[in-house]
Amino acid sequence: MNAKSQKKWILSTVWAVVLVLALAVLLHKNVLEDPDTARLKKICALLLLGFILVLMTAAYDKITQLPKDLYNNRRLIWRLSKNDFRKRYAGSFLGVVWAFVPPVVTVAMYYVVFDRIMGSGRQNITGEISVPYVLFLTAGLVPWFFFSDAISSGTSSLLEYNFLVKKVVFKVSILPMIKINAALFTHIGFTAVLLLISMGYGYLPSVYWVQLIYYSLAEYIFVLGLCYATSAIVVFFRDLQQIISIVLQVGMWATPILWNLQIVPEDKRFIFKLNPMAYIVEGYRSSIYGHEWFFTHFYSSTYFWIFTGLLFVFGALIFRKLKPQFADVL
Repeated sequence: MNAKSQKKWILSTVWAVVLVLALAVLLHKNVLEDPDTARLKKICALLLLGFILVLMTAAYDKITQLPKDLYNNRRLIWRLSKNDFRKRYAGSFLGVVWAFVPPVVTVAMYYVVFDRIMGSGRQNITGEISVPYVLFLTAGLVPWFFFSDAISSGTSSLLEYNFLVKKVVFKVSILPMIKINAALFTHIGFTAVLLLISMGYGYLPSVYWVQLIYYSLAEYIFVLGLCYATSAIVVFFRDLQQIISIVLQVGMWATPILWNLQIVPEDKRFIFKLNPMAYIVEGYRSSIYGHEWFFTHFYSSTYFWIFTGLLFVFGALIFRKLKPQFADVL
């Protein structure tokens, strides 16, 4: 397939997907929802979908260049990701085992403090349904730790690998993904700990656990798009690293990790749902013990993917725009 045919096929696919989503938005009905609120959500969703179509059609070459680079260098990315993960703990006695120690210690600390000392017991989810607070908390911490680790290391990827940036033949666009993949290895281990905790409390494996793959992929794409923007900007504005550190501290409390989203008044809840990480955190909980499929939360899923798609596009465009100057600054 030549470049022209490939472009035509990809754009046709994008148009088809967007039209299907637009039709789904128009036909979706929730009898329990306020009609005016539902109408506003539909208008916003349709406007965003239209914007994606216009943007994708007008800037196709610029937007698709980054995914092409990632695909063409997939073997190199995998090899460098493993090396980066091992390098973090090179020379230590336990090696990569240290990657899983901090998360496990954190969960153990929360268990002792909240379950044994404070006696928090169970967390009410909705109505009379409740789950052990430690399980509730861990299900929120797992995706957040991945987000925090990935965004921090991904942002500094160009600074850390500046010697590669200066090589003319090296594809610098793969560097943020290398750091995110290294964080993903730890995330997989921490997710296994979450599943063990879940089974320890009597929540046995179910088909809903498969959704953890979906939510992990969703978070991965969200973080990747964000890192392309931050890793490019931090080359010229080093203070961004400290700003991100502060934002992550605030973000942990602004995201329903330590607290339940249901305690927020219903008319104010949508404000917190604008945070994409709220969708991921709630999704992990729904997968582990909530027994809800992601597509039952239609508007939340639609909003997340539209937001993530736009973020990835803007991140790719920012990275492409600033890339010619990386070598000179570093």
